[in-house]
This record gives sequence, C-alpha cells and structure tokens, in this order.
Amino acid sequence: MVLGRKGTNDMERIAVISDIHGNLPALEAVLSDIERRGITRIFCLGDLVGKGPSSAEVVDLIQQTCEAVVQGNWDLGITLPQELPAGLWQQLSLGDERLAYLKRLPYAIHVNLSGKHIRLFHASAQSVFHRLKREASKNERLAMFENTAMTGSLDGGITPDIVGYGDIHIPYMLTLSNPSEKRESDAVSVEERSCLLGGEDSVVNTNAGEQSHLLSEGDSVVSASANAGEPSGLLLFNVGSVGVPYDGIPQACYCIIEGDNDPTVQAGFALQFVRVPYDIQRAVQMAYEVQMPDSRRYELEITTGLVHLNG
Repeated sequence: MVLGRKGTNDMERIAVISDIHGNLPALEAVLSDIERRGITRIFCLGDLVGKGPSSAEVVDLIQQTCEAVVQGNWDLGITLPQELPAGLWQQLSLGDERLAYLKRLPYAIHVNLSGKHIRLFHASAQSVFHRLKREASKNERLAMFENTAMTGSLDGGITPDIVGYGDIHIPYMLTLSNPSEKRESDAVSVEERSCLLGGEDSVVNTNAGEQSHLLSEGDSVVSASANAGEPSGLLLFNVGSVGVPYDGIPQACYCIIEGDNDPTVQAGFALQFVRVPYDIQRAVQMAYEVQMPDSRRYELEITTGLVHLNG
C-alpha cells in the first residue's frame, strides 16, 4: 500500500498506532489524544484483536478512524481454526464479517515524507509471525529494510530509509549507518537511542553529519535534517502498544511521524513517542463482566505493563 501526498500544508503529521488487542478504553484514550493534537491521519500496524474483551468494537472503531491498517499476527491467527477456549471465544465475538476483514488486510504501508521512504508493517519484512526483538543482531535489524515478497518495493527497487513496526509491545528507536555508503570499512556501526518514555512524550534531535540526541524530562523530540546528496543512514523504530505495553509502563503508547509532504523535498523529519494514561480499571472490569477466558492474565498484563505467561 503506497500512500501519497495528502493535504495542502507543507508539514504532515501522521499518528501510528499498533497492538490494541481488544482494549477499547486504551484505544479511545489514544484516539482522543490524537484528536486533541489536531492530527487527522492515523495508520494502524496490526494486532487489533485478542487478549482483551473488545476485539469486535476495536475492529469497528479502527475501520472508522484509520486511513490505513496492516495485518498483525493475531489478526491473521484468529482467522485460522481455533482449539483453545480463548481463541474460540474471540472468534465468536468477532463474527464472520470482521474475520474476513482481518484476513484480507495488507502487509505493509509505504509513505514518503521529507525525501525519505518510510515502510511500516507489523513484525518484520519476512512474516507477521517473524519477531524482531529489541536485542536483535545487526544483521537481523538490517533485514528489516529489505524488499521481500511480503513488503514489495517502489519503482526501481527502492529500499526504505525508515522502518517502523509493532508486535513486541516495547517502544524504541535506533539508528544504523547505511550499508550502501560503501566506505572503506564494511563494518556497520549501530547507535542505539533509547527514548525516555516515562513522561508524556519523548523526543530526539539529529542533524546531518552528526548524531546528537537531546533528551529532556517529560517532553522530547526526534528531528532529522539532511543535506541533498548526503547519506542519512537508516532509522528503525517500534511504536509500542496501545492496549498491552510490555515495557513496564502501564500506559497506552503510540508514535507521531512528521515531515514535509512533498516527497521530493529533503527536509526535517520528526519521530515522537507519546504515552497516554487511560482507565485501566474499566478495561479490567469489562473483561470480567463478559467472562472472557484468560481475564486474570489480561488484568495482570495491563496493570503492570509486563508479560505474564500464566494467569
């Protein structure tokens, strides 16, 4: 899915959300925050369903509010035959029409801002079931930028400058030097930039020719400027999870990307992480009221912001 220029302003802002997992109160809080910021374009990177009790309502709301949606592993998985009580319960709550919608969702979104090609998908360039952890190797990270049968490519086989994904529920951003620079050394340097996500927003600033990161308490911005003809490197980021974060912060998480909406213009680019509090007790109560299987595990995960293998 290739998305072009939209709107008349020079700068474009796009909210990127992912991994809602049937948590309607968290999604509603994030959509309210996005609206408050005056952002009208929303991309969703999958995993609308599962874990939480409101998968059907989340699918309907995502269809109403998001410009583009890609398929996650839970979205595809729930369309397959189920045996466990939780899977059967989720299938029944979704119904045939929503299951058909989830099954036909596209794999990737391509968009151009500030002269940069951006690719967004759920998990990796290989499969919705292929997971890239934050601690992945250099080669595994670089593979996220490859054109594959799943991601497709733009005319001329162009590969992305920036890749964003969901799946792991842990927000982060890092930069990798571009392997196409072909410098004397073949070594690829990696500079990991961990954003301080404990406050409302997080920001990092990067200028061409140098990589300086300014982190302020509570509020920070990621901005990248590059001169025409100069290699700007590769940027990999994870948007975190709206419904079930796994970074120890029990608040919904999403990203905002901002850049010039003329794809031919080399201009500043920004990536911002946003944390949004929501009514967690309401979300817990909703699960128990409908007697959702694995409600206790869901409660533990959304109240702690951590993975719980057993409920």
